[in-house]
Amino acid sequence: MKILFYFLFLLSFHTYAQPNCNVYLYAGDTAQYKACLLSEQIHEYQFHRKFHEKFDEVLKVSPNFAYAYREKSTSYLKSGDFITWKKLIDKAVELEWRTNLGYRGWCRYQFFRDYEGTINDIEKLDSLANYDIGYGQNGDYHLNIAKGICYSAIGQKQKAIEIFKQQINTLNYDAGLYDYYQLGVTYFEIQDYENALSCFEKQAKINPLAENEYFRGKIYKILKNQIEADKHKDLAVKLYRDNKILFDPYTHHFNKVYFEEIEKL
Repeated sequence: MKILFYFLFLLSFHTYAQPNCNVYLYAGDTAQYKACLLSEQIHEYQFHRKFHEKFDEVLKVSPNFAYAYREKSTSYLKSGDFITWKKLIDKAVELEWRTNLGYRGWCRYQFFRDYEGTINDIEKLDSLANYDIGYGQNGDYHLNIAKGICYSAIGQKQKAIEIFKQQINTLNYDAGLYDYYQLGVTYFEIQDYENALSCFEKQAKINPLAENEYFRGKIYKILKNQIEADKHKDLAVKLYRDNKILFDPYTHHFNKVYFEEIEKL
């Protein structure tokens, strides 16, 4: 059931919803209202010239319509024109931080490994928002978990651990599909094997992963327990062959482990 929930959740995050045009009308912003209505009529493929031409027309109606900048930016991100993406998404954030600041921060992490930039965006969003700041665009991680990953990546392991723990222990929060794995690896990196094994055990109950078993085997090998090390290596191989691994269709997960590494354990 939990896997199904996350699958549906992930699907919802792959689509950035068209804003409710009536919001602008109620606010008395007729220019953005008209721009919003015009944008609802755009159905062209993102990489088609007409897609951008039509959104350019939308921006002539209202240069302050953030949604248009974000929509245009997405096609540049997907096509690899990151400079143009940055200019457009920065404008979207400037005009509407609530729906765009966390998204920009997530993209900085997922596509660019801009760890400091991600931290800045997520912390700024957290300082401005009086609500749960939510998840990254693909639904894999809560933005606070992504922030913890970034602190781990820049070498601030203890700070990363505290961020992971704080989010996991947040009231009404269910640990994500990879949360305990990332926390466990961070404990492993500071040689706190007891807490690492505890996290890997919890991860295995939520979402068994080849990478998770690899690190369990690695710890037991360090502890000179070859029987346990071999057991978890064999399980890691099985899970890998069953495709139960860290997977992202666009990039590679942080702390991803490959089959060649597992074989060498």
